[in-house]
Amino acid sequence: MTSSRNMQSMSWGDTIQTVWISFTLLCPKEKSMRKTALVVLFLTACAWAQNPVSDGIRNELAGVAKKTIGAAEEMPAENYSYKPTEAQVTFGHWPVHATHANYFFCSKLTGATAPEVTVKETDPKDKLVEALKKSFDYCSEQLPKLQDSQLSEEVTMFGGHKMTKGAAVLDLSADWADHYSQMASYLRLKGLVPPTAKK
Repeated sequence: MTSSRNMQSMSWGDTIQTVWISFTLLCPKEKSMRKTALVVLFLTACAWAQNPVSDGIRNELAGVAKKTIGAAEEMPAENYSYKPTEAQVTFGHWPVHATHANYFFCSKLTGATAPEVTVKETDPKDKLVEALKKSFDYCSEQLPKLQDSQLSEEVTMFGGHKMTKGAAVLDLSADWADHYSQMASYLRLKGLVPPTAKK
């Protein structure tokens, strides 16, 4: 029999299919019982999936934190001042930028007050990496409070611009991808392998 933990990781279709097969085998002649059980467990599966969007951003968090922190740790301290061209920012800018973004978005999505960020890109590597880790820890504490029923609520973002929490979730996911891709590019330019490219 499929455990409840495994069923939570299934899609709705997989869950219903598993339930149907199980009850067909257990109750081959009791059609009414099979149908009743199927309805009940279908409703249970729906309850598990009441927060597909907020669950999605929460599920993304651990992987994003691991690879972004990994990129910050991979770059040697002496290369934190590196920038590909004069027009571009230093590598040290990206951990700081990501730290600010994590606190900003994760507080806006939950109505919390974001801690003050005191690090700057010229600070030592270990200080920037530690600040980045703490900002992801903060998101890990805050994002479980977000529910899909709140996604239509309006929040004030950068420059006084207003958007829904749903739109902010999309922006946060895009920001995470942008921050890591920038850091990965800098690593490549210095002949280093980004975390997601390692075997």
